[in-house]
Amino acid sequence: MNPQLALLLASLILPLSALAATGTVYKNPQCGCCTAWAEHLAKNGVSLKVEPRDDLAAVRAKLGVPADLGGCHTAKIDGYVFEGHVPADLVKKVLKGKPAIAGLAVPGMPAGSPGMEGPTKVSYPVIAFDRQGKRRVYATR
Repeated sequence: MNPQLALLLASLILPLSALAATGTVYKNPQCGCCTAWAEHLAKNGVSLKVEPRDDLAAVRAKLGVPADLGGCHTAKIDGYVFEGHVPADLVKKVLKGKPAIAGLAVPGMPAGSPGMEGPTKVSYPVIAFDRQGKRRVYATR
């Protein structure tokens, strides 16, 4: 192949691959909303391997999620942790911007959040947290 053509093709392909994030979501084997959240991310360009686990508290602790920020499932994507029903646009914002945080969390299971869609929707905070225990409201949905 012509070296210039190869370089051109590589320059077109590499940006596309840089946009495709992959990771693992750890979830209770019986939980359907966790699967719905993973599907929400997949529809938005973030592919997740689903790993059913019965020891989610241990997974959260190992990944550094503060206990009081616990949600329904935990995902590790490109070095960041996403706890609970974090919207895909915020996951992608973190993955693109690479802020100095450990991850984002949506504590509990707020009605209307991705994977928890239904007739009711409540406002909920999305919390950024770091390894030193600092946290702040990253967004409100």
